[in-house]
Amino acid sequence: MKKLIMAAVGGIALGIATTSQIAGPLLAQEAEDNASIYEQLDLFGDIFERIRAGYVEQVDEKELIEAAIDGMLTSLDPHSSYLSEDDAASMRIQTRGEFGGLGIEVTQEEGWVKVVSPMDGTPADAAGIMSGDYITAVDGESVLGLTLDDAVDMMRGPVGSEIIITIVREGQQEPFDVSLIRDTIKLTAVRPRTEGKAVVLRVTTFNDQTFTNLESGLEEQAEAAGGIENIDGIVLDLRNNPGGLLNQAVFVSDAFLDAGEIVSTRGRHAEDGERFNATEGDLAQGKPIVVLINGGSASASEIVAGALQDHGRAIVVGTKSFGKGSVQTVVPLRGNGAMRLTTARYYTPSGRSIQALGISPDIIVQQPIVRPESEDDEEEQSGPLRSEAQLRGALDNDSLSEDEVRQIEEDRARAQAAADLREEDYQLAYAIDILKGLNAFGPMAAAIEQ
Repeated sequence: MKKLIMAAVGGIALGIATTSQIAGPLLAQEAEDNASIYEQLDLFGDIFERIRAGYVEQVDEKELIEAAIDGMLTSLDPHSSYLSEDDAASMRIQTRGEFGGLGIEVTQEEGWVKVVSPMDGTPADAAGIMSGDYITAVDGESVLGLTLDDAVDMMRGPVGSEIIITIVREGQQEPFDVSLIRDTIKLTAVRPRTEGKAVVLRVTTFNDQTFTNLESGLEEQAEAAGGIENIDGIVLDLRNNPGGLLNQAVFVSDAFLDAGEIVSTRGRHAEDGERFNATEGDLAQGKPIVVLINGGSASASEIVAGALQDHGRAIVVGTKSFGKGSVQTVVPLRGNGAMRLTTARYYTPSGRSIQALGISPDIIVQQPIVRPESEDDEEEQSGPLRSEAQLRGALDNDSLSEDEVRQIEEDRARAQAAADLREEDYQLAYAIDILKGLNAFGPMAAAIEQ
């Protein structure tokens, strides 16, 4: 017994000695790292004082420190930044859905300002600004080398004032100028309408009103159709939606899911991760859903598209999304400013990271570039189109009742409306055609199963 005890004591003593041998260098390294950090902070203080004392013009010390803080944050990634008191106030207003500006969501790529998406019904939308455009100058002044916040500040101004931005667009050889008039941007988070027998929910942003607007909009359209059983399904249009609030993306996804994970976030430390799950209840009552996305669909839009796609609840149609899969936490700071800091990444239910990859659609559908009609086209269309009914002496169709004739005319009108929509918005028309097919196949599938 004594031998066993001694052996145990010897083991403990050895363990202590070994730990001390390892901990010693670690503590020394940590002390050295801390000393280096303090030296760098002293260096910052020396430079700050040298600027104050010797710069050619008088400097604003507060602005100098804020610029240093912003530089530290923007060096991390394009979405981390310092928000001054005014910027923080503007951000709070924007999430409530009304603010002044051009109506354009931008990011930074290799020093240039890149358009994520124009917002519906805004000056940028009316001027034809497109997702993927690069803004190279504002009122003739280059934005290259500026921080994103500085470039955005250049685009801000009084409502009603004119601004000229220089655009570089893929497929066009030369940059071109676009004139815009700044306006008060009032975002309607969800714009519902019915096309044929499909309910189209155009979601423009994820702000405080998004889920409420979506719920009431779907209810109104279903009621107008005489009940949700009378619609083919829902098109959730997330094209050019730059994102917004995470909780609203979760609410919108949950609206069409009964169970399962919606999205998870993973930070630097395991304990920082979160998982958001769906609760029972489907606003669409099982009706098929098509989600429309494009290169301007970012962040919260990608969360919704990814969740519905991974659960097989929707068919995703369009082109690859933007690929912003990072989480920004807004941290209030003294002086009413704030810090926007990237703290985690988003992952879809299947474990896919959205970052840089985006959401790939199930069916790729490009939006055709509208080609101006030529004189030859007009000549081809100008010829008279004749049918049997127009021939002199043609027999009447007396085999149909008035109701049957009316039904044929209504079907023909719907087909023509679908053709017109295909000319106006090919991607949306494609999505509606998918819903028609799914709705027609649904009853057949049920009959086969029985």
